[in-house]
Amino acid sequence: MVEANGADAAWPDLAGRIVAEPSGARQHVLPVRVYFEDTDFSGFVYHATYLRWCERGRSDFLRMIGVHHGDLLTGEGGASPAAFVVRRMQIEFRRPARIDEVVEVHTRVASLTAAVLTLAQDVWRDGIRLFDATVDVVLVSLDGKPQRLDRRLGRELGPHD
Repeated sequence: MVEANGADAAWPDLAGRIVAEPSGARQHVLPVRVYFEDTDFSGFVYHATYLRWCERGRSDFLRMIGVHHGDLLTGEGGASPAAFVVRRMQIEFRRPARIDEVVEVHTRVASLTAAVLTLAQDVWRDGIRLFDATVDVVLVSLDGKPQRLDRRLGRELGPHD
């Protein structure tokens, strides 16, 4: 965005931010405000909303480390067209979130094999963990066949200095 005087305005990064952990691993933090549409009749966040927030966290984490879903789908860089899909998810609801609160979705790589990327995701409010998930994602070709994760992807997802 350009201000009236021609200077660039500083917008907050809507995709969150990457935070380095002491181990060298990277964690993605995505702030989210709870809106009315996120809640159920009780005024608490509806259970499926946490899953949507985690999807955003995973997508933005990958985007911020240079892995773009659009490039995967088109086979950018000479790779075969592919997409990440969720294979397994374990979730635990610990405490409720409510309308107007700001929560943070934290996403980090828990493990990485040749074919499975496991992500640990938590939703926090003011230092209190509300929700956590362990998510296994796999890369599949556009006809649904599992693909090995290439070396570049492994480097991007691994620890960094």
